[in-house]
Amino acid sequence: MRRTNVYLLLVIQQIIAGGTHIVAKAVVGEVDAVTLTFLRTVIAAVGLWAIMRIRSGPHNIERKDWGQMAFLGFVGVALNQFLYLYGLKFSTAANGALLYAATPVFVLILSHFTHREKMKPLKIFGILLAFAGISIVIFERGIDFSSGYAYGNLLILVAVIAWAMFTVLGKDMIIKYGALRTTSAMMICGALMFAPVGLISASRFPFTELNGLHWGGVLYLAIGTSIIGYLLWYHALSRIEATKVAVFSNAQPVFATILSLVFLNYTITPAFVIGSIITICAIYITQVA
Repeated sequence: MRRTNVYLLLVIQQIIAGGTHIVAKAVVGEVDAVTLTFLRTVIAAVGLWAIMRIRSGPHNIERKDWGQMAFLGFVGVALNQFLYLYGLKFSTAANGALLYAATPVFVLILSHFTHREKMKPLKIFGILLAFAGISIVIFERGIDFSSGYAYGNLLILVAVIAWAMFTVLGKDMIIKYGALRTTSAMMICGALMFAPVGLISASRFPFTELNGLHWGGVLYLAIGTSIIGYLLWYHALSRIEATKVAVFSNAQPVFATILSLVFLNYTITPAFVIGSIITICAIYITQVA
């Protein structure tokens, strides 16, 4: 597949991801993060397994690689999905999107340690500048954890770091088994690991109070984000470098902020604007250095 086609798929993936922040913010207000993560991962795992069986047959993953798949499931589900949804309960969709836009910075750092990618002085400057911009957004209302706002932002930041780990460490498995097989195995492992906690929470949740819009949001997160979005992301990783894939996360704040203004009555603060400009400029520096 030509690179232009890969980039087009990444644009589609980022549009889906931008909508994820809006949908997740709306749904997490009605469904607790544990139950929502459980529903999302189970639906995604079953869907991916079905698609894989129809297209490729059994997983046929070597026994020695299941440990790596389990770790990818842990960082991709327990750390990334749960912490993101739980943190978003206290933060905003636009903030979540901006923090995810910092993915290339963390991918670059992790690639340096795992694949010995060189860190030029200008890249180091870009990384430090990105952290300055992220800090402005995280603490845009001051360093006050009593309101939960900064706490939520920090949880999302940890989720972003987990997503960067998922991006960098999953590349070898994608090259070996392909995007569909790897994503399916990873999601099944993540769903199984999260199931004990998720089942307890789901058994106590009043599902009768949910309407069609709530279930539509759950399906968007499960099918749109965790199946289609993950497959597009991993497919791109099988074609081009991880840092070049990650840089497409820069588009998320644009989509999410516009959608937040339209659907969530979001108010843009001066700190968010300043932090956004600094972060995006810093990410650009790390990519061109």
